[in-house]
Amino acid sequence: MRVLVLSLIALLSIVDLAWSQANNTPSELAAALPMYRPVLLGQGPKSLIDRIDTQDLIRKGQKDALIMFNSSVKKDGGVEWSAIYHGTPDSDLLKQELQKRLSPASDPKFIPAVYNHQPVDAIYYGTVTFAVVNGKPRLRIFSNQEAGELAKEHDFIGPQPFYGSESKFTGFHYPPPQTARVPVDGNVELKMKIDANGNLQEMNVVSENPPLLGFADAALSDFRNAKFIPAFRDGKPIACEVTLPVFYKAAGF
Repeated sequence: MRVLVLSLIALLSIVDLAWSQANNTPSELAAALPMYRPVLLGQGPKSLIDRIDTQDLIRKGQKDALIMFNSSVKKDGGVEWSAIYHGTPDSDLLKQELQKRLSPASDPKFIPAVYNHQPVDAIYYGTVTFAVVNGKPRLRIFSNQEAGELAKEHDFIGPQPFYGSESKFTGFHYPPPQTARVPVDGNVELKMKIDANGNLQEMNVVSENPPLLGFADAALSDFRNAKFIPAFRDGKPIACEVTLPVFYKAAGF
């Protein structure tokens, strides 16, 4: 995964240079960006992977742990909001560190998504793993949440729904009051087939909790007209079948 990240960072530096050329037209500048690029972690003092304090986690006693999260990443690489979930047992210290580093007040920066040669706002799905190996921390952040891909540490980046342009995705909308009368949090898992151009081909509900309060219908509605930055494997866009979690807060995001 790091090879892909480094190659795309190099591409981004070339793009930044292009933007500095005053004689370039907007169409020329757009052409310098790829057709598709997923949200990426990047590197540097504001990147998430470089800001997580692994030594502090060791000092506090964090053992092997895994946490999943998603973030709404803006066109400038800033984070609008994040949600953290699916932690392994005894992952509280890692969760607290991740919450701290993902906070908009902390101002983390990602490499933003690109669709049709234009930067777009998109949802990033990530998995953080932490382990202590021979007394040293081992931190990994994977840009997907698929168990099989994570187990083998594949160079796989999951599809990312994006806002605007050709996508009708507008975010996650809590079910209307007449449907979900009890103000509780809800979560839904959706199994999706997405082609190599980011088109949603098929979508089914895997789970809904709590049931019968409208969360599944809300999730299906939120994604029905979405388009995606396609999944990437070994640096190339591919068709895929994934399961994406959708979380609804009673007070909203």
